[in-house]
Formats: sequence, structure tokens, C-alpha cells
Amino acid sequence: MIASTAGAQAPVRVATPKLDAYVAGREFDKPTLVIDCDRVEEQYTALKAGLGHADIHYAVKANPAKPVLERLVQLGSHFDAASRGEIEMCIAAGAHPDTISYGNTIKRAADVAWAHGAGITLFAADAEEELDKIAEHAPGANVYIRLIVETSEADWPLTRKFGCDAGLALVLLDYAKEVGLVPVGFSFHVGSQTRRAEMWAPTLDQMAEIWKAAKDAGHDLTLLNIGGGFPAFYGEAIDTPTVYASRVIALVEEKFGHIPRIMAEPGRGMVAEAGVIACEVMLVSRKSDRDVHRWVYLSIGRFSGLAETEGEAIRYQFETDRDGDATGPCIMAGPSCDSADVLYEKRPMNLPLTLKAGDRVLIRNTGAYTSTYSSVCFNGFPPLDVVVI
Repeated sequence: MIASTAGAQAPVRVATPKLDAYVAGREFDKPTLVIDCDRVEEQYTALKAGLGHADIHYAVKANPAKPVLERLVQLGSHFDAASRGEIEMCIAAGAHPDTISYGNTIKRAADVAWAHGAGITLFAADAEEELDKIAEHAPGANVYIRLIVETSEADWPLTRKFGCDAGLALVLLDYAKEVGLVPVGFSFHVGSQTRRAEMWAPTLDQMAEIWKAAKDAGHDLTLLNIGGGFPAFYGEAIDTPTVYASRVIALVEEKFGHIPRIMAEPGRGMVAEAGVIACEVMLVSRKSDRDVHRWVYLSIGRFSGLAETEGEAIRYQFETDRDGDATGPCIMAGPSCDSADVLYEKRPMNLPLTLKAGDRVLIRNTGAYTSTYSSVCFNGFPPLDVVVI
């Protein structure tokens, strides 16, 4: 993918010579994700250049491979962890506890206690009961309240399950103080794969109103966690990471003014473009002579790494050795015996008409949310293998 002078990336894939050379020289007997740690570093550096004084808290759930975490520790990254397991992985990779935020609003009391004992001091919450757990098991901790986002323009909005509305948020700030916690600010998430920085504006307007209301109510807020949403390239042009991040921060400063501490939680935007999955075609078929589209079945599906094809929100880029041949639309599916294991049907993919069983397929920009979704072993298919180079 080549960046234009305006900072936008044209809809062609980025050059990844290191990944290409590694994959070209090897055979894989099962679907394998190959991650280029140098590319992760490039993305981190580019995002940090745009985010300025904001702290990057890498969303560990995107890809928790130990070499990735170790490289990010070396670069000075902070981390957003969703579980005790992720906190343990960060600490094992060398992260200091004060660089880790326990960002899930749904935590076991025992895990809160463990995290507190391990030195974690910053927790998220969006309900009274969660604050009760934190107050009991991590007394005196800093907390931020997650706000619900109702104005997302993302390809994959993250609404309803997490966050609370403005009225409850102010109540929770007061309640946190009552139970001995230190409420330091708010968090929100604009939604995964928010392709243009301008798409943040409606959400930031909404959040800024709540921030002002809290300040007017006497709360000394010092932290704003703007979450993730930083995009990866899936075929539609996006801004380069530095340009995108700088525009987001400019919007935050425009809406909120100066905030002492800003957290950002890129996951997809950090690691997606650093990965490629090598897999193969299992079968190409039609259901009848009247069938308009071929069915192309891959050796990887929704239960072995491609869960984000749910709703066809994330549209991966496919490459084959037959890409110079004539193409036609096809329905893509995984190998399992579950009828839900269909990747793209509402909007079929164009693939070579000569494609057949045994052909290698590369799935580009799959470094995020693939290995972490692939541990089910459904039907006995092995989890996605991961190689970090």
C-alpha cells in the first residue's frame, strides 16, 4: 500500500517484503499466522508520532504473542488488559504494573484482588456493583467510568454491552468517592475500524458534554481514555497512522481543551497490517447448475481465526498464485461442519475462476483478532498456528 502526499493510503496492499519472503520460502501444513515484529514497531512509532503526549495502551486482546508484547515494552508502550491472563502476559513480557490498565468493566472479584496485589492501580467500571468489587478488593484504586457510545460511525460499532449513559456516569463518579475510590476520568470506544478521523467528531461532541457536566459538578477529572478504533487497511483507503492519530488528537483538544492525561488503546491499528495468514483451498464447488456463485471453502474459517467476518464487517484481502487469471464472485466459507461457518455471502468476493483445491491462499492484514479467536478446536481443526519473525 502506497501513501499519497495527502496521507491517504490507496486501496492496494502495503509492501511487506519480510513477510512475503518468509511465507514464499515455506510450506505450512495448517493455517498459520506470520507476524512481523518490525512492522508492529513501525506502526507503534507512527501512531505515537501522531498521538503526541497521549499514552498508547496497546489492546492486548488484539494479539498477545509474547514477542509482540516484549517489543512494545522495549518501545515504552503501556497496555490495556481485559483479564488476569492478559495482565500476567504483560508482566511476563516485562511490563511494569503501573503501565497496565485493567480495562474490562466485567471482572471477577478474585481477579480484581489478584490484580491489586500485583500492583495494578487503574481500573474501569460502568456499574455500582463493579465499583463495589474494586473498592473491596483494590481499596483506594484509581477508576475511570466507561461511557456508552450512541453515535458510532465505525464499521463495527461497540454499543450496548459496555458503558453507561451521562446521568449514571455522574452518579458513579459520586459513588466511587463514597466507597473510597479515586474517580479520575472517563473512557469510551468509538467502535472498531473507524476508517476516518472525522468519524470521531459526533462521539467526541457527546463525550465532551458529559465531561463538562462532570467538571461543573465539581469532579476533578484528569484522565480521558479515548479507546481504540484506529483502523487497518482492508481494501478501502485510510489515512496513514500518523496523520490519522494527529487528526484524532486535534479533535480531542478542540472539543475538550487541555487534558492532563490521555490514553489511547490501538489494537487493530497496531498489529493487523503486521500479519499474514497462509492457508489453502479445500474445495471449490457449486450447489447446482443454476448456482450463480461458486463456493470456495478454505482451511480456515470463523472458528479457527476469522471470527471477525461476523456480519461481514471486516473484509480481508485474499491473494493466490492465480491472481493474474480471470476472476468471478464466490461465496467463501470455512471447513467446519457448522452452517454458520460462512465468511462472505452477502457481498461475495472476487477470486480467480481457475482456483482449485490445494491452492495456497494468503490472507493479508490479519495480525489482529485472529490468533486470539482461534483456540476453540471445533471439529478437531487445530488452532491457528502463530509464527513471529
